[in-house]
Amino acid sequence: MRWHLIFTFRLLVLFLTGCAAVGPDYVPPEKITPEKFNAALSEDQKAKLSLPETEQEADEAKTEFTKQVTPAMLADWWNTLEDPLLTQLIEWAIRGNLDLQLAQSRLREERASRGIARSGLFPTIEGGAAFARQKSSGQSGSGNEVNLYSSGFDASWEIDLFGSIRRSIESAQASVEARQEELNDTLVTLVAEVAINYIEIRAFQARLEAAVNNLKSQDETLQIVQNRLDAGLTSTLSLEQAKYNLENTKSEIPILQTGIEQGKNGLAVLLGEYPGSLAEALEQYQKIPTVSIEVAVGVPADLLRRRPDVRRAERELAAQTAQIGVATADLYPRLFLFGSVGLESISAASFFTGPAAAFQLGPQITWPVFNAGRIRQNINVQSEQQNQALIQYEASVLTAVKDVENALIDFANEQVRRQALIKSTQSAKSAVSLSRELYTAGLTDFIGVLDAERALFSFQDQLAVSEGKVTSNLIRLYKSLGGGWKPLMQDAPQAVLGQQ
Repeated sequence: MRWHLIFTFRLLVLFLTGCAAVGPDYVPPEKITPEKFNAALSEDQKAKLSLPETEQEADEAKTEFTKQVTPAMLADWWNTLEDPLLTQLIEWAIRGNLDLQLAQSRLREERASRGIARSGLFPTIEGGAAFARQKSSGQSGSGNEVNLYSSGFDASWEIDLFGSIRRSIESAQASVEARQEELNDTLVTLVAEVAINYIEIRAFQARLEAAVNNLKSQDETLQIVQNRLDAGLTSTLSLEQAKYNLENTKSEIPILQTGIEQGKNGLAVLLGEYPGSLAEALEQYQKIPTVSIEVAVGVPADLLRRRPDVRRAERELAAQTAQIGVATADLYPRLFLFGSVGLESISAASFFTGPAAAFQLGPQITWPVFNAGRIRQNINVQSEQQNQALIQYEASVLTAVKDVENALIDFANEQVRRQALIKSTQSAKSAVSLSRELYTAGLTDFIGVLDAERALFSFQDQLAVSEGKVTSNLIRLYKSLGGGWKPLMQDAPQAVLGQQ
């Protein structure tokens, strides 16, 4: 009889746990990314940027323009800048950034929550022991005082008849994957912000170098004017104009120095360090890393699929879809198997004898009969939240497309602007040299020199800013495509990313 009961019980469990889970099964949304991006270099822009002088150069330029951004290029995009210090700073940031550590902690929290959901598949067993001395009433009982000893184990097990627990696990797993994508998104943002801050510092240093060089040149001009004034060949007006031009350039230097120091402090915080810790590492000026125009031409739209924020939105949609099943399961009966085994006795001497043994075993079914529509309203709530998650997913895709389109436009147009500034700077240098010669020879007044020096300083300053923008816009393009997180997941220390 005992083995017959055990066999019947096992068949019942296998039958009940084999029931399908209620609620909708998750179906990933169809890819809604465009076939290609609208923004790209026009033929006119290509001509302005390449300007091939020979047929061979034209062929090389044509080949360069047909290159496309690939996942391999995105994996470690900062290496395309060929700046070892930038690579070192990114690695430093991965080890020390606090936002990254916070995202890692949230991922560990979500994994622990998934473990809680999985525990519902297994029985719950509790053990305990107690002693009590009690006396019954003389009116309703014997009025005697007795000791009561008890110990034993209680067990309960909910049979996942309609998939409530399985849907909870499904939702928890999707939430873990969403938090993993949140960590990836933090990595993407972090490496991009480190690189952009680094480029901004280099741009400020380039502007400072231009200001210092112009200051030296304008000081030489001032000496020329002073010598001509001493010789009676010019007026005091020219001297005062040379002075205010010089002082105006001097006034720009403290602003640029402030920008450099503030940039260093901001970069230090990204690395998880105190402001001032990068003063020595970034003290020496280096040129802004230059980039090729090739990435502005071919950017496949399907690269958006690697964006962590889009992937996170899709996983959150999956998690919310499973919650509909959890809510729907409340409409149906819940089956529990419970049992207890232990010892009960009024005497310590007979506590371990045969008559002291006691047990209880049986099933329990609960089924909500009336709850004023609470369960069905909860299903409606979860369904609307699923719809909201779908809308958020679609919005994340639209935002991703917008980010890439804007980054492509900014990158392409800034390339053209930089080329124009390079030519204007070259012309301004020639104008300064020629105007000085003419002024020294007494063939023109000082206004020509003054205007040429102002123009040169302005063009050199704008060129430094533009060169920084070109590289920063490329970095923003890589960021908009979700570049950088995959190799970091594989290669970064486990202390940073945690165990999968």
